[in-house]
Amino acid sequence: MAWILLTNDDGIEAESLQMLVTALHEKGHGCIVFAPSENNSAVSMKISLGKPLSVTKVDDSRDRIHQFSIGGTPCDCVIAALDGGLQKLVPGIMPKLVVSGVNLGPNLSQDAYHSGTIAAAREAGMYGMPAIASSWSSFDPEGMEIAIEATVQLVEAALDVLPNEPANLNRPHFDVNAPHLTSWPSESKKRWKEDPITALRSSFAAGEMLLNLNVPRGWNGKFVTTRLGMRWYRSAITFSNDTSTFQLGAARIDVDEVDRGDVDSDMVGVASVTCMPSWPQTHPLEMDMSLLGWGLENSNEGLPNWL
Repeated sequence: MAWILLTNDDGIEAESLQMLVTALHEKGHGCIVFAPSENNSAVSMKISLGKPLSVTKVDDSRDRIHQFSIGGTPCDCVIAALDGGLQKLVPGIMPKLVVSGVNLGPNLSQDAYHSGTIAAAREAGMYGMPAIASSWSSFDPEGMEIAIEATVQLVEAALDVLPNEPANLNRPHFDVNAPHLTSWPSESKKRWKEDPITALRSSFAAGEMLLNLNVPRGWNGKFVTTRLGMRWYRSAITFSNDTSTFQLGAARIDVDEVDRGDVDSDMVGVASVTCMPSWPQTHPLEMDMSLLGWGLENSNEGLPNWL
């Protein structure tokens, strides 16, 4: 069974994270946790530069579980683990996959820009590690067990197509001509067309594509491969009476229907799995968007067709 590196943005004491650790451990996997010491929701890819961050080992007597509380952001946690912390704190152990979550609350549509949960998965990808971000699409933890179940299913499907260890951790080498990568600013050459399944698996294994899972409260046990959908936060700020302070928090959320959108899937009780590039647009390691489109169009109702 595999070693898995886990983190989140809700903090190391979050019930959802600890439930996921237990569920994966019961499946026989080893778990290494590098998670924030306190809640860091919606911090996106914030990192803490130029100041010492605490590392505290958390007591856990179970075999093959190592937990560390980090006094920083989700991205700080991933960097701490992958840029030397694993070798210092758990020498000889190398995770096969990074899992961020399970987040309390959805990470749909433009949440992808603000989410600390997705940011941690993206940071792992930029270090060359395959990664999954997982969220429970409710702010009420009651019933979250089904999100843990769905996450474990996706994790085990992903582990089946991954090499035993990351081939390019910290990116000592790279090939900008790999079939799954963009040829921008030139028109896409679709170098992946001979074997799109292998290209998608290679992209995930190399950390150039991450998976974003959202599990709705009324989950019907089904998955669907999606794109990001469209929803809008309206009346997002409330000022104090003297206008000296304001508070963020949408008064309402409007949704526009999108074909195969994650928001639309969530609204009908189906868990969405969205394949997302780890690198920003125009970066040489950005995925070929036509390959992402092929994967969406050719997936059955369920997990991505390359898993």
